[in-house]
Amino acid sequence: MGEQLKIACGVFGAISFAKHPIFPYIYWGLRAQNHRGHQSHGFLTYNEGKFYAHRSLDLVPKIKASAIQEWFGRLPGCIGIGNVRYTTSGKADEKSLLKDTQPVTASKNGLKLAVSFNGNVVNTIKLVKEIRKEFPKFTYECDANLICYKLLIELVNGKRLEDAVEACMHEIEGAFSVAGITKDGKFFAFKDPHGIRPLCAGQNEERKLYAFSSETVGLDINRIQRSFELEPGEFIAVSEKGFERKKLTNERKAFCAFEFAYFARPDSIFDSKYVYEVREEFGRNLVKENPDVVGNADIIISMPETGDDAAFGVHDESGLRWERATRRHRYVTERAFILLDKERQDTIDKKINVLASKVNGKRVIVIDDSIVRGDTTRVTIEKLRRMGAKKVYMFVTFPRIIGPCFYGIDMATYHQLIGAKHTPEEIAKLIGADAVCYQSIDGLVKATGFRRDELCLACVTGEYPTPLAQKIADEMKRKFLEGHEENRRFYEIPELAENV
Repeated sequence: MGEQLKIACGVFGAISFAKHPIFPYIYWGLRAQNHRGHQSHGFLTYNEGKFYAHRSLDLVPKIKASAIQEWFGRLPGCIGIGNVRYTTSGKADEKSLLKDTQPVTASKNGLKLAVSFNGNVVNTIKLVKEIRKEFPKFTYECDANLICYKLLIELVNGKRLEDAVEACMHEIEGAFSVAGITKDGKFFAFKDPHGIRPLCAGQNEERKLYAFSSETVGLDINRIQRSFELEPGEFIAVSEKGFERKKLTNERKAFCAFEFAYFARPDSIFDSKYVYEVREEFGRNLVKENPDVVGNADIIISMPETGDDAAFGVHDESGLRWERATRRHRYVTERAFILLDKERQDTIDKKINVLASKVNGKRVIVIDDSIVRGDTTRVTIEKLRRMGAKKVYMFVTFPRIIGPCFYGIDMATYHQLIGAKHTPEEIAKLIGADAVCYQSIDGLVKATGFRRDELCLACVTGEYPTPLAQKIADEMKRKFLEGHEENRRFYEIPELAENV
């Protein structure tokens, strides 16, 4: 998918009871998860009661050999957390991005806390008011700060860490997977009551190194064995005895289905399946669900690289040749979503190279992970037509997106979504395809290995796992269909969040 949807963050944290410097593990854990956040990155370590942090914009950088000792000196200690981030809350100008780079810290009355966060908070307005009673100068910048300050307030009021986390689970609505460190060196992690965003735990063979990571690839790169995925509403503290697990709430699991389709790396594992295996099954489902289209096609191609795994599934099930005729220009890195319309279209066109001789005169099935706005798909189809494609059919692994996300994907208004107001037939006309074939919701669910009631499918069903999100979505859908203009993320509109 070339539309470059943004997910909130990638989290990594680790502790070494062998007292080895932790920075290299944090560094590589984030490098493996750069796909989860391109806008900023941060490292924070703990040593003898103090936090040491480095925060910067853009991707996690390469470190020159000559600078390694400098990094060790700047970030000492054997406990650390890190974060890669995209903005799904707060401002997106350069100054704000740097200010909001995680991990974040908060302190009061001798207590201090650092957290790395992945997710999105829905009841933002309520929490800001509560925090300002204790911190009058608090300004809302990003949701990580809300989590950090709310947790600190509970600790200042005398609660144990576990009880403070439980209060957050009951009083914060949204998605939050968190790794954190306290001033006295406690290393911990927790997930929201629905477990919407991923967070796994692992340890090395010697049981001296323990870590938390948004995806298993952050563990793999550090030779850390995956132990388990955190349960919804679970709090974990880490000691030399290992992971001390405690379930604090008992809500319905609602893991984000979009992780399988787009965000996660193909070589990550959720529960017992590699993501690429699920995506291959998506492709097989599309063939089974659309036999007439398959029977009228000559070749399949994929949108690089997000459609490749599903393309193999389509090829494997249909027997059609998967023609590797689309390639991404790896170093054309401009972000199409921040450019003007004409520049955006030109950039999209430049990002993908199509081998004209392979598609000329052919009836082509194009496999992609999703269609959100439709801009990238439209430009790509126009390019295929120019190069002589006789027919262009879109096979889309993620069902038609009809509603905004409140839980960490930056598609927060209805007007962004081509599927919110158009049928698949209408979408085909708008993007210039001969047909648009979405995978069914039932097919997606079966391929993941989850039960339907264990997944968050809100963006394709309109049924949200948390109550305020449901109320806001319903109210804004009514206004959208009446023609009201949307110009802000729904959960950041005070009058809406307070009055629904």
